[in-house]
Amino acid sequence: MVDELIGAVAAVGAGGLVYLASAARIVKQYERGVVFRLGRLRGEVRRPGFNLIVPLVDRLRKVNMQIVTMPVPAQEGISRDNVTVRVDAVVYFKVVDPAAAVVNVEDYRFAVSQMAQTSLRSIIGKSELDDLLSNREKLNQGLELMIDSPAVEWGVTIDRVEIKDVSLPDTMKRSMARQAEADRERRARLINADAEYQASKKLAQAAHQMADTPSALQLRLLQTVMAVAAEKNSTLVLPIPVELLRFLERGHQEGGHQEGDRQAPEPAEHPVDRTEQAMDDLRRAVEQ
Repeated sequence: MVDELIGAVAAVGAGGLVYLASAARIVKQYERGVVFRLGRLRGEVRRPGFNLIVPLVDRLRKVNMQIVTMPVPAQEGISRDNVTVRVDAVVYFKVVDPAAAVVNVEDYRFAVSQMAQTSLRSIIGKSELDDLLSNREKLNQGLELMIDSPAVEWGVTIDRVEIKDVSLPDTMKRSMARQAEADRERRARLINADAEYQASKKLAQAAHQMADTPSALQLRLLQTVMAVAAEKNSTLVLPIPVELLRFLERGHQEGGHQEGDRQAPEPAEHPVDRTEQAMDDLRRAVEQ
């Protein structure tokens, strides 16, 4: 009798252990449990930790509550300014309502992926190429709103959306490179022209100052000669300003008139002889 009682207790204990093992469920910290009893959703969501369900009656489905990083495959489209581009992005989202994510949509990951691809194609067609290249922050916000609107009913919220890369055809890249080169060349020419304008103003002021004092032109010429001679060149090219020749010629004419008043007029001198005499006077001035 005692043996039969011990056997019955052991059988009941073994059955209890089997029942407990089949009814026990462990929900991790980053998960939530959704229980279906005979196909119907139970109102409460199981929290992390040890949970019990009714075997063969309840079914527990675990939902990951972590932020999911989903790459969006590159989508090819035509921008608003008729440029063919290829854009890829990445979506960060997470589940906020586990029951809605399980009941309202068959596969919320696949649904978010398809919605992201459709929205990316739509945003490409509404944007210009310059916006895709330089104004991505605004496009990211618009893309996030387009994906988040239907995702709310699925129990999913979009954390952020980022456009990773914009691929352009090789012909467009070459055109943009030529445009950038032309723009830089235009700015270089403007800077050079502005520098020439400022230099011409300074030179005009210097010329006006030297016009008041002709001897300053001679001193400047001698300084230039000394600077060139300091380089130890074998050949010295000496530029002679026309104003200097006119100055020497005028001085020679004045001296000739003074002598003419005292002496008889002499025959006119040839221009070549006059230039040679001016060169001799200049050479003597340089030697002194």
